[in-house]
Amino acid sequence: MSAPRRLTGKLVIATHNAGKLREMNELMAPYGITCISAGELGLPEPEETGTTFMANALIKAHSAASRAHLPALADDSGLCVDALDGAPGIYSARWAGESKDFTAAMARIESEISAKGCTEPHQRKGWFISALAIVWPDGHEECFEGRIDGTLVNPPRGTAGFGYDPIFLPEGHERTFGEMTSEEKHGLPADGSLALSHRARAFQLLAKACLA
Repeated sequence: MSAPRRLTGKLVIATHNAGKLREMNELMAPYGITCISAGELGLPEPEETGTTFMANALIKAHSAASRAHLPALADDSGLCVDALDGAPGIYSARWAGESKDFTAAMARIESEISAKGCTEPHQRKGWFISALAIVWPDGHEECFEGRIDGTLVNPPRGTAGFGYDPIFLPEGHERTFGEMTSEEKHGLPADGSLALSHRARAFQLLAKACLA
């Protein structure tokens, strides 16, 4: 097996999601990588036809790398709810609709798990997954995945973060991701032993392989 390819210079963050872009910029900042988003370059959003988080991350990274002629990093992540057989999963963003209304998406999750009688914490387990894929213009790929388990709370708590953060209480903590600062949520520096969020855990693996 060949050694992981090193990442240097400029990198396209293959996202149009401002929250994801902000987090990836924060994670990349210590490594001297110049980041530019797919949105800033006017790149289209490819159709995510994969059946796994990693498959969709690779679709986005390949599309951005081939169009921008630069290495591209894509994240595909989402919330999986045990009581909903892993939903919304890869459809997490789609549950929020075209308007990205995550308040409505969180309400939908609460409605569906409540309808199943899931009121106790042990019945409200879930996990976040983040799949990170770096693709170079020649098609070379490096892939990393992180996971964080927790419990879903109601009502949502906190206005920090984005997406489903206000309903996700990570194991061993008393505050939701929505109540944490970026530093607390990531466990920065992400190349250390403190990585907390799913994205920071995936990035920790990426940093050790491609940035350290």
